[in-house]
Amino acid sequence: MLTDAILINLALFASFYLRFAEENITYYFNKYSDTIWQAAIVGTIVFLMAFHLFGMYKNIWRYASVRELLSIVYAVTVGAAGTFIVTFFISPLRLPHSVSVYFWLLAVLLIGGLRFSQRMRRENSIFAVSSKSQRKVLIIGAGEAGVLALRELKKRDFQEGLPVGFIDDSKDKINLHIQGFPVLGPREDIPEIVNRYDVDEIIIAIPSAEGEVIREVVEICKETRVSLKIMPGVYDILSGKISVSPIRDVQVEDLLGRDPVTMDLDEVAGYLKNQVVLVTGAGGSIGSELCRQIVKFNPARLILVGHGENSIFDIEQELKDYPVCTEIMDIKDTGKVDLVFAKYKPNVVFHAAAHKHVPLMEANPEEALKNNVLGTSNLAAAADEHGVKTFVLISTDKAVNPTSIMGATKRLAEMIIQDYDTQSNTKYVAVRFGNVLGSRGSVIPTFKRQIAAGGPVTVTDPRMTRFFMTIPEASQLVIQAGAMASGGEIFILDMGKPVKIVDLAKDLIRLSGFEPGKEIDIIFSGIRPGEKLYEEILTSEEGTTATRHKRIFVARPNLIDREAIDSLLAIIRERGSYLEKEEIKAAIRMLLPNFRKEAVPQKTLAVQPTEGTEPAEAAMKRKQTEAGI
Repeated sequence: MLTDAILINLALFASFYLRFAEENITYYFNKYSDTIWQAAIVGTIVFLMAFHLFGMYKNIWRYASVRELLSIVYAVTVGAAGTFIVTFFISPLRLPHSVSVYFWLLAVLLIGGLRFSQRMRRENSIFAVSSKSQRKVLIIGAGEAGVLALRELKKRDFQEGLPVGFIDDSKDKINLHIQGFPVLGPREDIPEIVNRYDVDEIIIAIPSAEGEVIREVVEICKETRVSLKIMPGVYDILSGKISVSPIRDVQVEDLLGRDPVTMDLDEVAGYLKNQVVLVTGAGGSIGSELCRQIVKFNPARLILVGHGENSIFDIEQELKDYPVCTEIMDIKDTGKVDLVFAKYKPNVVFHAAAHKHVPLMEANPEEALKNNVLGTSNLAAAADEHGVKTFVLISTDKAVNPTSIMGATKRLAEMIIQDYDTQSNTKYVAVRFGNVLGSRGSVIPTFKRQIAAGGPVTVTDPRMTRFFMTIPEASQLVIQAGAMASGGEIFILDMGKPVKIVDLAKDLIRLSGFEPGKEIDIIFSGIRPGEKLYEEILTSEEGTTATRHKRIFVARPNLIDREAIDSLLAIIRERGSYLEKEEIKAAIRMLLPNFRKEAVPQKTLAVQPTEGTEPAEAAMKRKQTEAGI
């Protein structure tokens, strides 16, 4: 404030001098002396009040921009106008108009120059430091995101790299400059520009571009063999989806070749707000992300249910600031399931707990049958008994025309909840999607471990394809499905085109800085038991209808044989742990008659009948006869 007071008076006296410098300055100074001194006192007070009014003492001026410059202009204008209005009424002589103009111009220059000198000093120090940096950066995208990337580097004093310029396909921008850095050319020139400027790192700053465009840009950048990073959208950062530095390494998720699925937050918030929500498998990849999404909608209570104590402890600690409760529970334990539902009276249930690893379930089919089928039945029954409003089962595309034990048990789980929907006030729905990138046991962590070990990367078959989605997409789809549920539906995500696993492996090797086939080998191990070359998302009987969400479809429900379901559940309860593999296949065929039909010999499954029902052994024999076993 003291410096401002000095500068204000300096501007006033200098403006008077400029007006009368070529005349008799002493004469005019004596003539206007009283007016000048009054203007100096009034101006100092009025200007300082105006500066406070426009917040000029609350800014950090080394980060000043156009907005701060405008605040200086407005404050000086108010101060100058106030000064001359007051002096007009109290002074014996009115100051000349030219003095007023000079005063305003000099005040803007002196007050603004003082403040922006801090910014200029910072800029000079940045470039002095950056001249020593050996790391050169090329920014792809000369739009808002590209400028943000430049500011991110500048904020760190260019210690992490000095931009050589921008790449942009817009012909109107090429050869122009952004904050002193040139737009060098379109994307096709990237390899040549990288060589010309000896670029060490490329930052992709086009978050609004479609996935296919990102993939094309990445393909071009791969030829350069330099480090590659990407800048996500601003809304990703604001939504909390990204909580670290905005600039990150390119990930395989960026190469899916389709736009990410987004959720109708207003619609979702209505059915979760102030409700008791229960999530099974809450410690898993999908379950934990579901919990993170759900707490944003202010549920009355969120119940975290899981069998593994360590993973439940981790998610409980992460969400400890929200109204959460935890229950360690085996969903195969009917009594405990009933106790938990009676205790919390949940309104919405998300069933994410499942055995999902195909090879492991081929080796332990009885566990898949007990956990995925019997466990789902226990939860569905408890939901019906305790008045749950909505029950959402998380299924998989492997449930369509299944060839694996895991896929077959998930299809049976779908049939169970569809059957319950026909006889309960609870709305039962299932959500079916493909492989989830980054989830536990998925192919990406496996590939990364193999690359870190120096290879080789193992792919089962060069023809194998899969549908992929990200963990946030999967979780949002599940929540969205609950909002759209009317009962009995199987919701399906439009996952774009299937991706070849071998292409995914090659992309990941290149993103890790290696050349596939030269530095890291890819070997083909052969299809494992239960695997298919490609996955489907619909059975031939289901078909689809559109929903109000353009990326979600609903499969038409099939007729379910309730008698067969009851017989199968009775067999699992009585002999689940002791069933042989061939007996398990025969049991599955009670509801899925085409499951491995050629491989299943006749088997008789013995189980004690329950009162009021057809003996399970007789039902099994009848079903086997009908299925042609």
